[in-house]
Amino acid sequence: MATWQFDIGHSSISFRVRHMMFAKVRGHFGKWEGTLDATPGQLSAGKATVTIDASSIDTGIADRDGHLRSGDFLNTAEFPTITFVSTGVKTSGDNITVTGDLTIRGTTKPVVLTGEASGEGKDPWGNVRLGFSAHTKISRKEFGLVWNQLLETGGAVVGDEIDVDLEVEAMRPGA
Repeated sequence: MATWQFDIGHSSISFRVRHMMFAKVRGHFGKWEGTLDATPGQLSAGKATVTIDASSIDTGIADRDGHLRSGDFLNTAEFPTITFVSTGVKTSGDNITVTGDLTIRGTTKPVVLTGEASGEGKDPWGNVRLGFSAHTKISRKEFGLVWNQLLETGGAVVGDEIDVDLEVEAMRPGA
């Protein structure tokens, strides 16, 4: 078993959520860390752990980001981190399914991420790297993010369903 560090400079956690029934607003988290404990070539025996600095949420609009950090949404003063701990990994060829527990705002729910492993190999400095992409959808209301405002048309300002995408490159130093 080896510990792989997520290379944050070459990885991302991003999200999309519907705004007023029209377009989806995009954002990402700028500060986070993660590890994967796995035997090389055997991801299915691995365990991933991710910790996100909830206050690092960034949608490109400072006022909106401030609102997302407030008690109406993430309440980062009371709940400074978002965490994910995997409970199982299944692989089939390049396809990967990761189940785990996601904790947002003190509420933990099981989630399933699906995606693909993009390979494993040595970088020019002798470190072994691996990569994978994964996606999941969550209901923000299930995690206590219930603030909304109704529109005259009957819709809501913020959609419930959040698409979450991960692009991860992990490194095992000196392998």
